[in-house]
Amino acid sequence: MSSRRSSSRASKLADDEIKELVLKLKPLLPQLDHRRNASVSASSILEETCSYIRRLNKEVDDLSQRLSQLLDSADITDVDEQLIRRLLQR
Repeated sequence: MSSRRSSSRASKLADDEIKELVLKLKPLLPQLDHRRNASVSASSILEETCSYIRRLNKEVDDLSQRLSQLLDSADITDVDEQLIRRLLQR
């Protein structure tokens, strides 16, 4: 019986941790931030988080491509280009 109780407590703890993490995500999402006091389901927050991460990844890819094009067209020396690339990797 005690193993069931400790399992139940561990499950409850995990549920509470998940709820806390989901609540921490909510203000980080621009689409949900304006609804701070409104009730939003955990699944909606997680779905929006996934969508937001995908959008950010696409934006990073687009910016990387644009930067690469700019570096290719810029009149810079190899040393300058290497320095710029090292700075961007940090």
